[in-house]
Amino acid sequence: MYSLRQLRRVIDQPKLFVREMNRLYYTRLGRRSYDPDGIDITAADWDNLLILDACRYDMFAARADELPGVLEQRRSRASMTTEFLKANIDGRELHDIVYVAATPMLYWNRNRGEVTASFHHEINVWRDGWDDEVHTVRPETTAEYAARAADEYPNKRLLVHFVQPHFPAVGPTGEEYPELRSMRVWDALDRGDIDLPDSVLWRAFRENLDAVLPHVDDLLKTLDGRTVVTADHGQMIGERSFPIPFREYGHPPGIYTHELLTVPWLVSTNGPRRETFAEEPVAPPERGDETEPADMETDDDVVTDRLEDLGYIV
Repeated sequence: MYSLRQLRRVIDQPKLFVREMNRLYYTRLGRRSYDPDGIDITAADWDNLLILDACRYDMFAARADELPGVLEQRRSRASMTTEFLKANIDGRELHDIVYVAATPMLYWNRNRGEVTASFHHEINVWRDGWDDEVHTVRPETTAEYAARAADEYPNKRLLVHFVQPHFPAVGPTGEEYPELRSMRVWDALDRGDIDLPDSVLWRAFRENLDAVLPHVDDLLKTLDGRTVVTADHGQMIGERSFPIPFREYGHPPGIYTHELLTVPWLVSTNGPRRETFAEEPVAPPERGDETEPADMETDDDVVTDRLEDLGYIV
């Protein structure tokens, strides 16, 4: 069932009707909330999992020789982060994992009742590590939090969710085109509010990958055990969807194209494997179960502002 707001958006943006027809195809008329053929990331073999948000396999593969390890590819279960969280962690007790989050997506979706999951500990980098200048968490900040978490929790698996290469653009192209830092770029393209050539989008996206890879490299060389670098989903930059050959941008939910579901899976081992085990959480999950102390709660307006900067909320 569609809301009045959704119907109004379709009237204003007829492209959304075509996208919805394709989404119904991929999701079997809405009967699938994610792609069941994708990998279950929490069941995979790793001590440390570094997630690069919206990282295309082909873009990563072109730079993989700069990193230690062996690159393979995997199929993600999702075409956007909320789907990814639902498909991989919803309803699970993951008490052998510490989650280092540069994005507020888990926090926000838990508050909305969309995702329930508990980790041994959640470290919300986006709360104190946000950079207002670029409207995101810089990759070096996420890496610093991850390194500290590894030292503090040596007997836990480490799940680190970077923002980059997801927009906002943090490189020179973002300075040249401020709209890549301050707008929901993909929605703005759909609406016709901005008109940028695909080459500019590609360049900005590559620069975001350039920004995060040195810090991924540092972690691969310092984290103990088996580390995997992957993505929650990919990205479309003008490729055509299916079955209606519609040029897509971004990573809309329920669009299971090759570009969106094919993700890198780089495996690197540094020293002996860690002995990890589950323990009771350090603190209850924030807000979703209404068990976090009031003085630790984050103002909902702050979360909304962060998500708007990242392009998740119109």
